[in-house]
Amino acid sequence: MAEFRMPSLGSDMEAGTLLEWRVKPGDRVRRRDVIAVVETEKAAIEIEVYADGIVERLLVQPGEKVPVGTVMAIIRTEAEPDTPRPTASEPVSPPAPAKAATPEPMEIQFPAADRRIKASPYARRLAAHRGIDLGAVQGTGPGGAISAADIQRAVPSAPAEEKSRPVPAEDKPAEGPHTAMRRAIAAAMARSKREIPHAYFQTRIDMQRTLDWLAAENLKRPIQNRILPVVPLIRAVSLALEEVPELNGFWVEGRHRIAEAIHIGFVINLRQGGLIAPALLNTAQKGVDELMAGLRDLITRARSGGLRSSEMTEATITITNLGERGVETVFGIIYPPQVALVGFGKITDQPWCENGMLGIRPILTATLSADHRAVDGHRCALFLDALNRRLQEPSTL
Repeated sequence: MAEFRMPSLGSDMEAGTLLEWRVKPGDRVRRRDVIAVVETEKAAIEIEVYADGIVERLLVQPGEKVPVGTVMAIIRTEAEPDTPRPTASEPVSPPAPAKAATPEPMEIQFPAADRRIKASPYARRLAAHRGIDLGAVQGTGPGGAISAADIQRAVPSAPAEEKSRPVPAEDKPAEGPHTAMRRAIAAAMARSKREIPHAYFQTRIDMQRTLDWLAAENLKRPIQNRILPVVPLIRAVSLALEEVPELNGFWVEGRHRIAEAIHIGFVINLRQGGLIAPALLNTAQKGVDELMAGLRDLITRARSGGLRSSEMTEATITITNLGERGVETVFGIIYPPQVALVGFGKITDQPWCENGMLGIRPILTATLSADHRAVDGHRCALFLDALNRRLQEPSTL
C-alpha cells in the first residue's frame, strides 16, 4: 500500500484545505495523475499522485483543513493483491473508533438559480467553499463564464442582516484584502533571511546579439507564437546551470544536495495580488519555442487556479524578472530550500565600450543571490560568466 499525504507546497505551508477529489475508490491512477484539488494560502493547487495503483480508500472529506504530512488516501500498488473494497453501506474511510463514525463523502449542491450561471464546476466548488454568491461575481472567462481566478478575487458575501448592520470602527479589520497570501509570503521570506547567509553578485550583459537574433527569429513566426525576451534568459540560465550545477539544488537537513534535473521557478504576479513562483519543469531539455509555450501556459494557469503540485514543489532555482516593471536591478531573496535566485532587470540603452570602441548598447543587469553555505563566490562568478557567454551566442540557445 502507498500512502497519499498532504504535500508541502511551500516552505511556509502548514496545512491545506481539500476542495475536491478527482478520483473515487476503485479508480486506477498513474504517476503524475491529478487526484485532488487543495487550497493553500496562495492558490488552489491540483495535487498529483506519485504511485501507480488503485485508489483503495479516501480518508479526508472535501472542506476539511488538513495538516501537511497527513495521510489523505490509500493507494494499492499494482503488485499487491486485490483486497475487498467497502460496500455502498460501509464508510469510505478506514474504521474509526466507535465514538466517531466517518461521514460519507459530501456532495456540494447548488441552488437552481446558480446552475443557470456560467461557471466551471471547479469555480462552483470553490465558491461554495468560500461562501461566495456566484450571482455577485463578474466572470472574465470565455463568454463571461466565471473562472476560479474570479472566485479568488471575490469577497465572501455576508448575510443580509450583517450587511445592514453598521460595523463599529473597532471591529473593522486593520489588514488588507489579501492578508493570508501576504502572511504566507512574509513567513517564507523571514525564514529565508533568518536561516540563509545570502551572498549577492551582479553583472551587466550586452543584449544586442540576443535581441538581434530574437527579432530575426520572430519574423519567422506568427504573432501569437513569437518569443518574449525573457525566454532566451531562461534558456541561458538552464545552460549556465549545466556548467555550474552547485546552484541548482537544495539545502536540506544541514546538507547541500544538487538536483539532477533543472526545474526553474518563475515569479508570477497574480491579478488578485501577491506572488507565486511555480516551476517550468525540465527546462534544460526544452528549446525556446517549447519554453515560450510552457511559460505562457504556466502564467495562465497560475492566474486561473490550475497549477499542479509538482510545479509548486520541484523548482530547483528561481528567476525573478522585473524588467517589464521598469526595475533596472533586483537582488532577490532565496526561496528555501533552494540555494540560489537569479534576478533580471530592465534592458536599458547605456554607454558600452567594446574592442576600444565606445557606443550605445542595450544593457541588462543580471544578479545572483546565493546561499553561501552551499556555494562560494568563485562558483557564482563562473555562473554569471557562463550566463553572459550564452547570451553572446544566441544561436546556441
